[in-house]
Amino acid sequence: MKCHITPLALAVAAALPSFVIQPAGAQTTLGEMVVKTSKIRDAAEPKEIGSAEIAAQHAITRDTASLLRDVPGVHLSGAGGVSSLPVIHGLADDRLRITIDGMDFISSCANHMNPPLSYLDPGNVAKIKVYAGISPVSVGGDSIGGTIIAETATPQFAAPGQRSLIKGEIGSFYRSNNNAMGGNLSATLANEFFSIHYSGAITTADNYKAGGNFKTTTATGRPGHTLPVDEVGSTAYKSLTHTLGLAFRADNHLLEAKLGYQNVPYQFYPNQRMDMLDNEQKRVNVRYLGQYGWGTLDGRVYYETVDHYMNFSDDKQLIYGTALNGMPMSSRGRTLGFNLKGDVYLTDDDLLRVGALYQHYTLRDWWPPSGTGAMSPLDFQNINHGKRDRLGFFAEWERHFGPQWTTLAGARYERLETDTNNVHGYGNAMGNQIPDAAAFNMRGHKRTDDNVDLTALARYTPDDMIDLELGFARKVRTPNLYERYTWSTWSMAAIMNNFVGDGNGYVGNMNLKPEKAYTASLTIDLHAADRKWEIKATPYFTYVDDYVDAIRLAPGTTNNQFVVLQYANHSAYLYGVDLSGNAVLAKTNLGEFGLRGLMNYTRGENRKTGDDLYNIMPLNGKLTFTHQAGGWNNAIELVGVTRKNAVSSVRNEIHTGGYFLTHLRTSYTWKNIRVDLGVENLFDRLYYLPLGGAYTGQGTTMGINGIPYGIAVPGMGRSVYAGINIKF
Repeated sequence: MKCHITPLALAVAAALPSFVIQPAGAQTTLGEMVVKTSKIRDAAEPKEIGSAEIAAQHAITRDTASLLRDVPGVHLSGAGGVSSLPVIHGLADDRLRITIDGMDFISSCANHMNPPLSYLDPGNVAKIKVYAGISPVSVGGDSIGGTIIAETATPQFAAPGQRSLIKGEIGSFYRSNNNAMGGNLSATLANEFFSIHYSGAITTADNYKAGGNFKTTTATGRPGHTLPVDEVGSTAYKSLTHTLGLAFRADNHLLEAKLGYQNVPYQFYPNQRMDMLDNEQKRVNVRYLGQYGWGTLDGRVYYETVDHYMNFSDDKQLIYGTALNGMPMSSRGRTLGFNLKGDVYLTDDDLLRVGALYQHYTLRDWWPPSGTGAMSPLDFQNINHGKRDRLGFFAEWERHFGPQWTTLAGARYERLETDTNNVHGYGNAMGNQIPDAAAFNMRGHKRTDDNVDLTALARYTPDDMIDLELGFARKVRTPNLYERYTWSTWSMAAIMNNFVGDGNGYVGNMNLKPEKAYTASLTIDLHAADRKWEIKATPYFTYVDDYVDAIRLAPGTTNNQFVVLQYANHSAYLYGVDLSGNAVLAKTNLGEFGLRGLMNYTRGENRKTGDDLYNIMPLNGKLTFTHQAGGWNNAIELVGVTRKNAVSSVRNEIHTGGYFLTHLRTSYTWKNIRVDLGVENLFDRLYYLPLGGAYTGQGTTMGINGIPYGIAVPGMGRSVYAGINIKF
């Protein structure tokens, strides 16, 4: 590797977006800087969702996690309208590492209503990288599934000699089923050395309707307010997101500051007892990136504040008797962190990555008193000044052996400390609050975990029509604060601590050990030399020691109602296969015709109890016929899912039936204008979401069995959408 660097043009070190490491012999030009980069091809190649793919989804969804639904091995666990949770090979939520512009986020909510990707509107996303399964240690840590890396737009600058750069984008969309509408706006103003960028979005939606009647009751518990039997209660939402970026550059040094703000005035949940009635996040993220003769140095420091409030929405009963007026629940999270990474080019064929991480997180989760009865006179302290400190280091060596072999080996060490203060309930004897709090307080709360991750990957390319990748990994995750420190066995309190959407109540366990996952996977990629067709298969197997599952708090055989559970360590395994492919079928005077396909199978089992693991997607597939001619892009998408019979018995998980859906899509691009039209669920099928959880979207949800058991959350019925996007 050779590097030619001109003298600094500015006295202040200034810095910003990423330099792109190109394939063999490529050049990256940034202002006066010319860098000849390494020949090394990444051993672990993530699936990347770029700007074109994201733009095609703007009118279809405003849930950023749903941008991942065409990634092999990835599914979505149902939640709020803009807050679904990605699932990779049966592992979801905190079992995945999800970063936004290099920041690690922690959900500050007993129901995980504010997961990381909920803080981005699709209009704010530039690209997403997904490591499904085996993740290099340089992008992993404190997770046992895969890694998802979301990035907003990198700063843009005027070309040398150009006085200024002014550009922007504006868009809007509408969806008929739930009257969803919104818009996005972005703008950039820059010269050669300074850039300022803004992007923002707003989206709002009503409850959606299923493809048929899925319940027998219209009651909500609110006088004068009922819901039709085909309306999915508690699915409305409103979200506003803003990002402001400031960037400076000088030769090979870049400095960037991004300020993010999100406000969600409301987002209701069809599979939770509560609803989010306010969520405000503020974040600042400062990054330095420098190119040196030996490689690159990438560092950032960030700070995030989250203020979160829950209560009952219009679709859930608010008044109970004369003494209880709702159930206010508040939480406050604060995160301070830094990341430092260096890429050192030892030779043209050897790359060493080293790095360090520190994150300090605090959480206060309290429930103010309500009325004068069972929920008074004190605050209920659910998590009282909880703390989670994370310190990590990693080293990773990537080696290129001739034209056919690339290997990667890495190790990562992280030290996790969790703690919390003593607690108390509402200050009355209801539901064993006093003895539960006393038992919790008499124990020491501090826990320290020393976690070691190991990854080894090898990629072999015998010719230009086949790629083989074999990987092994050991990954470790420390339980979150809610898994360790929620303490009340009172069913009313326990059902408010549930981030899996099954309608049950959960109690923490201070004795939980970190989860340790051992994964092996093989990827076989067969393709034409010009990639006009390709077929890819990835079988995988994961064994998890100390998997955090659940046990019945009060042993029993009840199988037709909601129950109270406690987190417990067991051992488990997950295995499956991802299949994907695409092909150009024909090129004619009418345009290019193509085909894309996707199929996934996952199975998970608790080895101690023999029970199936919770929320595992059944066998499913997708087939898309595409057509492109000039500015037109058209598609017919067919989605099929088999019946879900493998369910978690301890949780009384609900079975769902198989279904088949048809979607139509078309778009036209003319110069800087793009128009999208389409129909989701063309035939208005009634179907239930296999990962949607239990329907708790209406009624007397404060009582554990005050609502009907056995109704799964249905998917959306027919919906026509339209969108327009203009670049200037």
